[in-house]
Amino acid sequence: MSELDQLMAVMEAGFEPHWREAWTRQQVENSLAMPHSYAILIDNDGNSPPKGSTAAGFILARRAPGEEELLLIAVHPEARGKGLGRALIERFVEGASASGAEQVFLEMRANNPAESLYRACGFAPIGRRRDYYRTLSGETLDAITFARQL
Repeated sequence: MSELDQLMAVMEAGFEPHWREAWTRQQVENSLAMPHSYAILIDNDGNSPPKGSTAAGFILARRAPGEEELLLIAVHPEARGKGLGRALIERFVEGASASGAEQVFLEMRANNPAESLYRACGFAPIGRRRDYYRTLSGETLDAITFARQL
């Protein structure tokens, strides 16, 4: 199973379709083809999954001079509650720091339950985009941008 296959398996299981947050395989593939985009995968034990095995979670991110952005994060529903989301964020932050980033960013929908995890990992809200997201039923939700200084 390729890295893309592993990531997409978690994506398909981990995102509730109502929120319309999941990316298509083509979107992920196109993002990973960009030179400054990358994925971090994690297995049930918090390690990088061996080639051909199954991932329990992932982060999709991109680098820019002095900063990195967490684009997507997901943990398979069967692997939740084990600290894997926190482990992924810590790995992302450590890698960003090692690559010279001064700060990291992420954006989430206003009612995302992951907000408590982001805050616990040192992220703080810095901006809001009104009515940025639209659910399958047509409801609009604000996007909140979070940042963490490194």
